[in-house]
Amino acid sequence: FFCLFIPMSVWRVLGPLMLLIGLALLLVVLIPGVGHAVNGSTRWLGIGIINIQVSEPARLCLLLYIAGYLVRQNKSLRNQFVGFLRPMLLLSVACGLLLAEPDFGAATVLLLTALVMLFVAGARIRDFLLFFSATIIGMVTLAITSPYRMQRLTAFLDPWSDPFDSGFQLTQSLIAIGRGEWFGVGLGASVQKLFYLPEAHTDFVFAVFAEEFGLFGSLLLIGVFLSILWRIFKLAKRAANAERFFEAYLTVGIGTWFGLQAFINVGVNMGLLPTKGLTLPFISYGRSSLIITMISIGILLRVHHELATDTCPVNRKRTSSR
Repeated sequence: FFCLFIPMSVWRVLGPLMLLIGLALLLVVLIPGVGHAVNGSTRWLGIGIINIQVSEPARLCLLLYIAGYLVRQNKSLRNQFVGFLRPMLLLSVACGLLLAEPDFGAATVLLLTALVMLFVAGARIRDFLLFFSATIIGMVTLAITSPYRMQRLTAFLDPWSDPFDSGFQLTQSLIAIGRGEWFGVGLGASVQKLFYLPEAHTDFVFAVFAEEFGLFGSLLLIGVFLSILWRIFKLAKRAANAERFFEAYLTVGIGTWFGLQAFINVGVNMGLLPTKGLTLPFISYGRSSLIITMISIGILLRVHHELATDTCPVNRKRTSSR
């Protein structure tokens, strides 16, 4: 509700400040004694009565900066490699800080979301190919040099080979999904969430949802996500047609972020992707995740409001009279 009343011009001007805030959050959480560690990952900052997962606000801050950069440096982005390299260097720093936590899932979502924004803004294909080649080499190197990462990346291929250790979460998730059958066991009747399935309220909430509402409910939930994404990208197209490119790029970024995170979460729960600590937007418990998601929705509503105001016949008449 608060973000609905903040003009998009304010967000655009605050872009560089948002960049500094985002990088500062990712850096401060790594300072010994400042960041709060859970399950071996230092991802949270204690602020009063709540812990904030810094990757959530940092992601939105970086997307706001990138959207502004794509407007300011669009010509350079389309014609010169340096225009593509600048945001990539900043993203590399941010992703490096996320990997140091470690938070591989958040780094992946941030990087892919930014790349989609750059592609929509007109970045050259050859620049993408060069960056993808370097990124793949780096990711393979990280996986090979770390037995822990390699185990996390490959355990999902056959979780039943070690169902009480590396495959425990996924096997319990698959059991929950299987118990749901067609129409589920009923709201609140899940058995797997009763301390059988770890992180049932956050990372594996979709498995519990599938257990309680079955295949029918799961397909309905996925359909709701697809409907939201369709509306978001339709809004981005309207913004681009109105030559509001900052709003268009930011809207594309938020929609890609929601879509990627939902896809990865559902894929992890179903054993289609390696296990990653990512919440399901709008569904998972988590204050920082839900707050940042609602802020993003508020920004989208503001974009819609300004576009509707611009296309109002009275406002068009006033603009033409000036």
